[in-house]
Amino acid sequence: MPTPLDPLVSELATQEDADSYDIWFRAKVESALHRADDPTTTRHTTDAVLRRMDAVIKSSESRLSQIGTHAP
Repeated sequence: MPTPLDPLVSELATQEDADSYDIWFRAKVESALHRADDPTTTRHTTDAVLRRMDAVIKSSESRLSQIGTHAP
């Protein structure tokens, strides 16, 4: 029978769920570290990311204003 976890301590229902999540999370971190160490991985400067996000936000605001919806 699965071991239930206290909802005040864990967002996962059972210890088995927690163990499964831990395995998945560690694999994701390991994969990300390998990609970060790969010299062929595309790099983006903070400034480039901020410019791109600014363009995305402005585009969304423009579309919202065209349909009469205003973002908070």
